[in-house]
Amino acid sequence: MKALHLPPAASAGAFRAGRRACWLAGLLAAAAWLPAAAETPHAAEVDAPTAVVGVRLSDLAPQHWIARLPDPDRVILDRAGIAAQNARMRAEDPSIHDIAALPDPLPAAFVRERIQALSAPPTRTLYGVDGQAVAARELAALQGALALDAVPAQRPLRYGLVVHRAALRAFPTALRVFSTAGDTDIDRFQESALFPGDAVAVLHESADRQWLFVASERYAAWIEAKHVALGDRDAVLGYAQRAPYVVVTGATVRTTYTPEEPRVSALQLDMGLRLPLRTGLAPDRPVNGQHPYASHVLDLPVRRADGSLEFAPALLARSADVSADYLPLTPAYLIRQAFKFLGERYGWGHSYDARDCSGFVSEVYRSFGVLVPRNTRDQAVSPALDRIAFQAGGDAARRAAAVRELQPGDLVYIPGHVMMAIGHQDGMAYMIHDTNGGSWRDADGGRVRAGLNGVSVTPLEPMLFNDEETYVDRITSIQRIRTVPQQGRASTP
Repeated sequence: MKALHLPPAASAGAFRAGRRACWLAGLLAAAAWLPAAAETPHAAEVDAPTAVVGVRLSDLAPQHWIARLPDPDRVILDRAGIAAQNARMRAEDPSIHDIAALPDPLPAAFVRERIQALSAPPTRTLYGVDGQAVAARELAALQGALALDAVPAQRPLRYGLVVHRAALRAFPTALRVFSTAGDTDIDRFQESALFPGDAVAVLHESADRQWLFVASERYAAWIEAKHVALGDRDAVLGYAQRAPYVVVTGATVRTTYTPEEPRVSALQLDMGLRLPLRTGLAPDRPVNGQHPYASHVLDLPVRRADGSLEFAPALLARSADVSADYLPLTPAYLIRQAFKFLGERYGWGHSYDARDCSGFVSEVYRSFGVLVPRNTRDQAVSPALDRIAFQAGGDAARRAAAVRELQPGDLVYIPGHVMMAIGHQDGMAYMIHDTNGGSWRDADGGRVRAGLNGVSVTPLEPMLFNDEETYVDRITSIQRIRTVPQQGRASTP
């Protein structure tokens, strides 16, 4: 690089002034060739077609769908109605568990039954990340890792709080396995995830003591022990009821980075988490090396070196997408919340720090304080929701009629997948869903395999389940959150 030499008469101030003038001239010159309304794209650009069937760029904006609704701010359920709905879910849905009511002490048969229901020996060939079949001896060793012979006749029930977003696994291992060689997105040992502040009951531990078999309200599986802090029953179960609190309303937010308290530094917090605030702090006293006035001060669970529970303050910037309470359950808010995930990579079982189809819809509803089951198979048949069920093969006219009547927030199920309705357009029902697939017919009748692999907007009717059947052909059920009764009328049966 050549050195810059100033003429002898040039002063530093003159040089800076000249540099500013050159910068301004360059900016004006660059602006001269920009379109006159660069900040506001032309309508044709906004409404341009995408490469996805039936979807234009305008369809990717939540306001596009909200503006089409006759009553977007209609309250579907108020706070009392949501509390009643959650009570019904806990009472009627067998996939929802009251961990406070587990037997204490835990009988050995009770513990073994729950572990064996999840951690059954694989019966098919599984492949590793290297594309090679996982050795039978490696899979067999997982049975030993369960330590079922070490389950005592009775053991005291322990409780804990999750301190970090953590995977729930079918076996006490981080080994990733796949059904097809080279297809490494869907790890068959990945079950789900738990989040900071989630309460668990500890039923057992692995042979190497690095994993815990835990039960949460919606799932029982293996979690790394380092992500759970064991504590007093009342402190653990009471954490979710503490006030004041904030609710995460963004897709994800992160606590402020802090070297002073690494246990709460840059933690990912996912949509719908309700987290208490630390109270009683002096307003002018630094928290984790930073003045707290521009932040919410969360009170987060952390794990001591001995595995026990304590709480630590964590800063969350006031600019973060959070609310002082759960959002009002309205069609407009349902659409806004769902679209906050638009474009997020598909993450089977909450892998990739993301979520899958059922995790997506459950987290959207969690931001309103609404409890739904974790898995698609349980959501689709939940007796606590307003279900329209369909028989395999038939009901074509009934399916078509139900699709025409879909409302924003309705959940549409096909085998292994769930979608959320957002509205109707051009004679079709439109969905937002988290999918690792997606296919439709091209103009010549061939099947287009899109590999959407993320949260996507698509029309329902053109989507193909296989070479012969559409998604509509394979709808198993439609679920709807029960609405507030109008003028004394009962809610939809």
